[in-house]
Amino acid sequence: MSTAIIGTLYAGATLGAMLAGIPIAFALGAVALVFMLAFMPGASLDTVAQNVYEEMASITLLSIPLFILKGAAIGRSKAGQDLYSAMHAWMHKIPGGLGIANVFACALFAAMAGSSPATCSAIGSAGIPEMRRRGYSGGFAAGIIAAGGTLGILLPPSITMILYAVAAEQSLGRLFLAGIGPGLLLVLLFAAYAAWRFRREFAMARAAYVTGGPEHPILAEDRYSMAERFSTLPRVLPFVVLLTGVMVALYGGYATPSETAGLGGLLALALIAAIYGVWRARDVSPILIATLRESTMLMLIIGMSLLYAYVMSYLHISQAAAAAIVALHLSPWLLLLTILLLVVGLGFFLPPVSIILMTAPIILPPLREAGFDLVWFGVVMTITMEMGLIHPPVGLNIFVIKNIAPDIPLSDIIWGTLPFVILMAVAILVLCVVPGIALWLPDLLLPSTK
Repeated sequence: MSTAIIGTLYAGATLGAMLAGIPIAFALGAVALVFMLAFMPGASLDTVAQNVYEEMASITLLSIPLFILKGAAIGRSKAGQDLYSAMHAWMHKIPGGLGIANVFACALFAAMAGSSPATCSAIGSAGIPEMRRRGYSGGFAAGIIAAGGTLGILLPPSITMILYAVAAEQSLGRLFLAGIGPGLLLVLLFAAYAAWRFRREFAMARAAYVTGGPEHPILAEDRYSMAERFSTLPRVLPFVVLLTGVMVALYGGYATPSETAGLGGLLALALIAAIYGVWRARDVSPILIATLRESTMLMLIIGMSLLYAYVMSYLHISQAAAAAIVALHLSPWLLLLTILLLVVGLGFFLPPVSIILMTAPIILPPLREAGFDLVWFGVVMTITMEMGLIHPPVGLNIFVIKNIAPDIPLSDIIWGTLPFVILMAVAILVLCVVPGIALWLPDLLLPSTK
């Protein structure tokens, strides 16, 4: 049987298993095992556990549960609400300052927690009700939080970046640094849109009021004294110091990524104990249970995805697919566009973890041959996968928002996120024109050894 036919069967079986509702990890593992049994030597089944272990025996992957612990500790405290309150107090005079405060709060919290759902939940639970109370439309408020939450997989420490570093065999430190510039670019784009949208809704509300309508809540003005502003800082600054300290430890060469993750997790637990009194066993156990549950789920997906990629490589499916892409003789930018459209399509059905591990063997060789910097591409791919977090039908952040704001219709949430999907596409275009936005910081602090 030809490789093309086997590859088609492999893809079809995977799609069928996922459409049948089988959890992703079990779907990928089951398909891999079936094809091992059908097309590989019988002895290969005896080495499944060994193969999975060898693929996962990476010191880089060790940092994932530790970063999850750090995120769970921060996400299950009131740090998100305090961070949001501080941002609101300092930005309330800017037009659309409440929306912009939510964008910046999402960015900072994402950098501390490294999780998109955690960011949406922590900031959204405080930010969405406040924005609704101030007259922001439901879709607008939901879109800000859903899009801001996606920064969790771009800004360091990003679990998605960790997996890409393993799959692409790239420096994790360079990838983390490369995500900072594009992350700030997205923050600025989101904040600019929030200000523009606020002005539009404000103008509509004022026009209605002038013509005799009721006074809309969006027309009300907030006032904070300087003392009230500074009073919001004591609970926020320690976490900002934590973020800064972890980054200094990592990029200053004082600790490896895994050591940095462990340091961050322990310091986060110490901070929530000191600031919020979360130190008793009944308070800490939900954090540890959540960490264990999420780590187990994620590592199972990683393990099965790596096994799936191993079988695909053994059967020469990935090599044949990569060769077929090269044989098309596409121009470098058309090749990039084709691959990014593939990632967008996969984002309709798969989370970023599976997309990276399943597609890396196929798409990275042609991109490397076309001359693209794989660190730069990792950032572009991550932003592309961010779109998948806020576009239907899967759109994880959409359902997180629906869970914390059940009164907002799902259609309003979806329409509210679409402008941010467009802004992400704009950011990708800007990065294609000015790749230095992603590469200047890693080139400055961690010059490539290639």
